[in-house]
Amino acid sequence: MPYYTPARIGMPLADVDTPALILDLEAFEQNLKRLNDSLAGRGVQLRPHAKSHKCPEIALRQMALGAVGVCCQKVSEAEAMVDGGVSDVLIANEVVGAAKLARLAALAMRAKIAVCADHPDNVMALDAAARAADVTLNVLVEVNVGANRCGVEPGAPALQLAQQIHACKNLHFAGLQAYQGGAQHLRKTEERRAAIEAACEKVNRTTALLTAAGIPCERVTGAGTGTYMFEALSGVYHELQTGSYIFMDVDYAKNDWTESGMPRFEHSLFVWATVMSCPAPDRAIVDAGLKASSVDSGMPRVFDTPGVEYIKASDEHGVLKLSDGVALPLGHKLKIVPGHCDPTVNLYDHFVCVRHGKVEALWPIAARGALL
Repeated sequence: MPYYTPARIGMPLADVDTPALILDLEAFEQNLKRLNDSLAGRGVQLRPHAKSHKCPEIALRQMALGAVGVCCQKVSEAEAMVDGGVSDVLIANEVVGAAKLARLAALAMRAKIAVCADHPDNVMALDAAARAADVTLNVLVEVNVGANRCGVEPGAPALQLAQQIHACKNLHFAGLQAYQGGAQHLRKTEERRAAIEAACEKVNRTTALLTAAGIPCERVTGAGTGTYMFEALSGVYHELQTGSYIFMDVDYAKNDWTESGMPRFEHSLFVWATVMSCPAPDRAIVDAGLKASSVDSGMPRVFDTPGVEYIKASDEHGVLKLSDGVALPLGHKLKIVPGHCDPTVNLYDHFVCVRHGKVEALWPIAARGALL
């Protein structure tokens, strides 16, 4: 099947075929700057999460502005980043299974690689894979700080796992992974702040035990777009794993940002869609449905078009509700803000990068579909 690209460099946005994933470069660059400016003098480092964009070009731009590296969730994502020139990757997740562990160890020959663990059997398997490849793997203990997903419990259980890692010849205990994912979309600022304060207490309890046991904890890493300033000001975290700030989506935009110390980031990521049917005065249909935009966090939002609401998605169709007096002609194109940026990005091969209404670049989403 011939490979088809919806846009060419220099093409007006109006001529870009749909559905396409549009990146507004001006808003994107402003978001990069706003985050960096907000962290100036805070004494923390930025390690953005590449699962949001899956694009080495974006990772390299983040690192050019001072990020120490990036996070990934899967070995295949990390491979795509390293292939694209990224030199420092933390897989902020557990890696289980012989095939994946062999690839992880091989990747550590090419770049600075770290990974998380929360089970003694996984630590043994990591050590065996590193020994077979004659490498040393950096391993962080993932601590459950409230999200109740992965992670060993704080305190003594985390200490015991760190001691096991510390005793392994081919592993280096590299610190704690302490991501409170459940706090990111708590709507009220005070709710998010309280969740991070509770997470910090769990981290402090754990690092105190590590210190008493003579095991250095060189870094605590975590945080996300919804809470990063609370971690930055805590005196507990050394690295911040913000990801969605570069794009923003409908779900993050619902958060209250007042008195958070964090800037408001702009929507920079859009699904470019075409009105493909006008079946009734109060309804129009666009060619961007479930296969064009994720709805796991709610419906997308039609951008900068008053009186038009995206209300339903099926495989290939998005249903728009039109207010009285609003009409969208057949063939009209519009921007749709994804409900959740990460899984939406995973549906596309390229970002169509637009500046001043023209296509400036096509950036490959090299880690699209990287699930292994």
